[in-house]
Amino acid sequence: MSKKGLTSSVMQRKTTLFAAALLLLGAAQVAQAETVKLHGSTTVQKRIMEPGKEALKKAAGIDLVLVGNGTGNGLEDLVSGKCDASMASEELADAVASMKDASGKEAAADLVPHVITTDVIKVIVHPSNTVTKLSKEQLKGLHNGSIANWKEVGGPDQGVIVITSHLGSATRKVFQKTVMDGAKYVDGAIEVETTRKEIDNVSQFPEAIGAVSMGFINLPGNREKVKIVETQEISRPLMLITKGEASPGVKKVVDFFKGEGKKHIKD
Repeated sequence: MSKKGLTSSVMQRKTTLFAAALLLLGAAQVAQAETVKLHGSTTVQKRIMEPGKEALKKAAGIDLVLVGNGTGNGLEDLVSGKCDASMASEELADAVASMKDASGKEAAADLVPHVITTDVIKVIVHPSNTVTKLSKEQLKGLHNGSIANWKEVGGPDQGVIVITSHLGSATRKVFQKTVMDGAKYVDGAIEVETTRKEIDNVSQFPEAIGAVSMGFINLPGNREKVKIVETQEISRPLMLITKGEASPGVKKVVDFFKGEGKKHIKD
């Protein structure tokens, strides 16, 4: 073999070895990433976990698997061992009640809350609705049916269509507890599976009213669909819930979003 051919062969071998080393390094990095499964609140999913997912993986080696199925259903999954922690957008006691509403089951006694941040719920109506401000009593009446026409609160002469989340939704439970004093929703209220569907429904019916997380309204394409009505502040915590103390992986998730990952949380 000529000197030139020998040099070329050596270079090809080095290139092959370098490529193999890179593949091994990549495989090692993938193997090192720890998977953490989180089920529950779509508000926590969309405002916290999804926006910071890649940064969390890079900073802490945690690969998140997310299932947004509502606070109550997520807590049931935690109790059943289907996830490492549940995502919740209400106080622990209320999350336990949401689980009972969603599944009829009782929660375990060793549940531990890990609050990450807070969230604000906003009342939304169709953009054509002329109402700009509602009191607690007006909100309560509109949602329980004692106020059946928008003209009773200074709006257009048209009926009221209430759009609300499913029974296991934390947003629904917080609103019902804080604003409606535990009263039942009006018969015929439209129950939807997700917050996105609630926003879409309100945007389609001039008579509609709903209540959703501000974080969802701020998502691309949503703000122009609905109109926010001024009300009293309706806030709640956003958290993870674990059975007993948090595992090292879940603790890394909480610590990240309460620390350097705070900047990734969507308003």
